[in-house]
Amino acid sequence: MVIRGGKWVNVHTREILEDHDIAIADGRFAYCGPDAAHCIGERTRVIEAGGRYMIPGLCDAHMHIESGMLTPAEFARAVIPHGTTSMFTDPHEIANVLGLRGVKLMHDEALMQPINIFTQMPSCAPSAPGLETTGHEITPEDVEEAMGWPGIIGLGEMMNFPGVISGDPKMLAEIAATQRAGKTVGGHYASPDLGPAFHAYAAGGPADDHEGTCEADAIARVRQGMRSMMRLGSAWYDVESQITAVTEKGLDPRNFILCTDDCHSGTLVNDGHMNRVVRHAIECGCDPVVALQMATINTATHFGLERELGSIAPGRRADVILTSDLATLPIETVIARGQIVAEGGEIRTECPHLDWPEDVRGTVHLGKRLEAADFEIPAPEGANQVRAKVIGVVENQAPTKALSAELCVQNGIVEGDAAHDICQIALVERHRGTGKVVNGFVSGFGYKGRMAMASTVAHDSHHMIVVGTSREDMALAANRLGEVGGGVTVWKDGEELALVELPIAGLISDSPAAEVAAKADRMVAAMEECGCTLNNAYMQHSLLALVVIPELRISDLGLVDVTRFEITELFEETG
Repeated sequence: MVIRGGKWVNVHTREILEDHDIAIADGRFAYCGPDAAHCIGERTRVIEAGGRYMIPGLCDAHMHIESGMLTPAEFARAVIPHGTTSMFTDPHEIANVLGLRGVKLMHDEALMQPINIFTQMPSCAPSAPGLETTGHEITPEDVEEAMGWPGIIGLGEMMNFPGVISGDPKMLAEIAATQRAGKTVGGHYASPDLGPAFHAYAAGGPADDHEGTCEADAIARVRQGMRSMMRLGSAWYDVESQITAVTEKGLDPRNFILCTDDCHSGTLVNDGHMNRVVRHAIECGCDPVVALQMATINTATHFGLERELGSIAPGRRADVILTSDLATLPIETVIARGQIVAEGGEIRTECPHLDWPEDVRGTVHLGKRLEAADFEIPAPEGANQVRAKVIGVVENQAPTKALSAELCVQNGIVEGDAAHDICQIALVERHRGTGKVVNGFVSGFGYKGRMAMASTVAHDSHHMIVVGTSREDMALAANRLGEVGGGVTVWKDGEELALVELPIAGLISDSPAAEVAAKADRMVAAMEECGCTLNNAYMQHSLLALVVIPELRISDLGLVDVTRFEITELFEETG
């Protein structure tokens, strides 16, 4: 194949070279220069670029396929038309449910795809030992075994940052196994403390971090020799607040990388993937070629793959996009490994499926049929009102706020406060069928009337999270997910408004992305029908049990104060 007469965007030199040709042989770039006439023979396919830009295929440096509610094959099918040709995925969601076996299934299907899907071996299941119970645990022995698999690129995000800081032997053993294999250790430092604790974390081995939310976070990470991964996902808008480290402070952009972290299927189908992130970075004032570097060569270099991908240069895998505009980035033709895989927004290749075993489809074990009474919160004896701790949702960010509120007691049961946007939250144990329900309060969704929403996607332990204003509807929603084997459901006034079935591990579907996205769109509309106006509120819902990001979360062991990493009481005082 020869692409003729294009503008070669060279991410090695930050140049745009007019009227150049690219020749491809056996899936790799063979020649990149002013005239590829010597590469054209009788069987050569010639593509006329017509002055369009030739840019490297886009790389997502950190992401979780499960957040798309899809298998690797269907995720690939969704993002290929958007120009993504390389992904670095951490399947720690499925690891929490199915352990090493789940990771291997994701890894194996990833290797079957026509684009590059590298797997990071999950590091933390549970993410915070002693604060949650997972379906399976990941051990240092698991990590060492996985480092020998062909598609493993490194260690997934090291979420147990207090463990690294304090020298926890298990965490350091996982890091050591990864480093012995010569692979990259992923980071996750979800704390605003940039003092000695952060320095200790950097010394422990994590090579990157995507939990920064402000310019100071980005600067601190690159100064300590880490890569700052700036994310734009379905609900995370952390690029604009951090990219000023490059656009205004003038820091060297080579240590800044773009990623998505979490994108649900609706975002992928309707808005895009890494092309959306690059466009956003440009809108935030970043030079277009610098933004492309952050989504191509910077990522490849970080994972030790600079000679394999991330640029248009001889010897690299032939992953290239043709686009008519660098700023708005229309993805017109996508070539991966020398084959046209998408044109005009339509996929032109097959994405093979693994034969997912039947036993991974029945992972929701409630132990009993839940009743409204399971969601009652008894008040301390004799109390007429209580001061309760409340999880405060922060729009477009992963952290929550630790709030408190005065709540009324009726017939010995503490009630939410719809007038002040406080409803109930419950975590239902679903791995071992214990029937345990932990109850609390949450604020920020804006729900009105009688409703409930339940999801078996509950990062990272993936029990079931139920949020609602009606205990009866909460029970109906929870039982519904038990019946279908997992997913997301929204109820109002005793009727189901929306259901997204996620039968594999209660996390993903092997249905086509467009079908899952349509159901996800209905779910979002149902949330709005119940009064929620938050941007991508589903992602906020699914993270309410993430006990490694401050400030307040819920787990199967109780309410968790993530500023102190300890279980805390629901009530502060009674009256």
